[in-house]
Amino acid sequence: MWYAIIAEDNPNSLENRLASRPAHLARLTMLQEAGRLLLAGPFPAIDSTDPGLAGFSGSLIVAEFNSLDEATIWANQDPFVSNGVYKQVSVKPFRKTLP
Repeated sequence: MWYAIIAEDNPNSLENRLASRPAHLARLTMLQEAGRLLLAGPFPAIDSTDPGLAGFSGSLIVAEFNSLDEATIWANQDPFVSNGVYKQVSVKPFRKTLP
């Protein structure tokens, strides 16, 4: 089943985000290579695709897992969690309708 992982960044976490990004992307790449990643990306803190020093307010990942527990464990092991980028992470079942 698909699960939406919705994360909110801590204030002033851009430096930690940039430092942790390679490890974060490596985990997402593993899901993508397994055919289990629907989409992933950050929420810019301002209305721009490149927010620069304004940074990001959080992230959205939609990926396939066997259960809500598995998705939650995966989300909580993300480098953005352990390195203080994310303030809060929620995981919800997601039903893809379109396209």
